[in-house]
Amino acid sequence: MIKHTRAEIIMEEHIQSRIFLVRGRKVMIDADLAYLYGVATKALNQAVKRNIKRFPPDFMFPLLKREKNELVTNCDRFKP
Repeated sequence: MIKHTRAEIIMEEHIQSRIFLVRGRKVMIDADLAYLYGVATKALNQAVKRNIKRFPPDFMFPLLKREKNELVTNCDRFKP
């Protein structure tokens, strides 16, 4: 189990279910990562962009349309 910043316990299985394989790499969608850190998605993305030199070049990348469509097809929690 992982303790959430909002004094909430997050089960490991919950986190694992949020990890996807894209371009042969394990990734998390920004909204899921923001939730784990207890911040808004917009705030997470802004923080990464402001500090981009601290991250590897492939830390953050936009999904291609087909990748997004595949996620939407496989995960009903994503909007088309």
